[in-house]
Amino acid sequence: MTVEVAIVQAEVSPALVAGLERTRQLTREAAALGAQVVVFPETWLPGYPAWLDVCRDVNLWDHAPTKSVFARYRAESVDVAGASGQALAAIARESKVTLVVGVSERVASGPGYGTLYNSLLTYGPDGQLLNHHRKLMPTYTERLVWGQGDTSGLRAVETPHGRVGGLVCWEHWMPLSRQALHDSGEDLHMAVWPTVAERHQIASRHYAFEGRCFVLAAGSLMRASALPVELERDPERAGADDMFVLRGGSAIINPRGEYLAGPVFDEPTILRASLDFTRLDEERMTLDVAGHYARPDAFTFSVTPSVRSV
Repeated sequence: MTVEVAIVQAEVSPALVAGLERTRQLTREAAALGAQVVVFPETWLPGYPAWLDVCRDVNLWDHAPTKSVFARYRAESVDVAGASGQALAAIARESKVTLVVGVSERVASGPGYGTLYNSLLTYGPDGQLLNHHRKLMPTYTERLVWGQGDTSGLRAVETPHGRVGGLVCWEHWMPLSRQALHDSGEDLHMAVWPTVAERHQIASRHYAFEGRCFVLAAGSLMRASALPVELERDPERAGADDMFVLRGGSAIINPRGEYLAGPVFDEPTILRASLDFTRLDEERMTLDVAGHYARPDAFTFSVTPSVRSV
């Protein structure tokens, strides 16, 4: 089987309505180019909060500008069960693609109301939500924004285009998270990042080799001009308005850890590749960490199931 895949690398839209429309347009463009699977980066909607890293004083207690920025970010985050989640389902259905998109998720009602999660959503070509993964552990300053996720979506799911799984950013340095997905049998792995910097390239290529799967490493573009006006920039990290704070770096990687396309930095692109699934079986001859290399007589591994209330 051969599957056509695409990574959308573009500048983020901090307004959710505009971001959803751009998602629709860019998905249509990718589908028109032949893509059957389309992936967008970590928190593509409504954009990664890069101000956590490149603006000053954001971690001060009771800092009014930061609270204002958070309130706006929360309001623009995706309600998976609501209208914005339904819009994403419609985008997958209209373009007839398997759509994987990173979002900042807002719990709009019920238990957990007000909490945000760093989530990865997988929709089938019929618009069905096939998987809903919440990042297990927000990284460092991200804990100011997002809550801890759960294991409900820590799995690969069956799609018309192979078994698809994904992890968010630094989850790729959590060995047991990786093993959980290896055990669930991935053909395609979505490695979503804010930007795929050098160490993220290394982690993505290692994942492909270790998991003997194809990896789509997706990163966003963001200029300093898109940072919140309320916050003071660090001039060394976010100086001129046209300076890229997030540089993209998207790449498509084969099961040997080799690049099939990219990485591409500092420019928008729809990065594409044709994936020959025969390579999956060929490379598992030598290494299969969920199969003949697993040694269940020597090691025991299990995932504690989560009961998600929201």
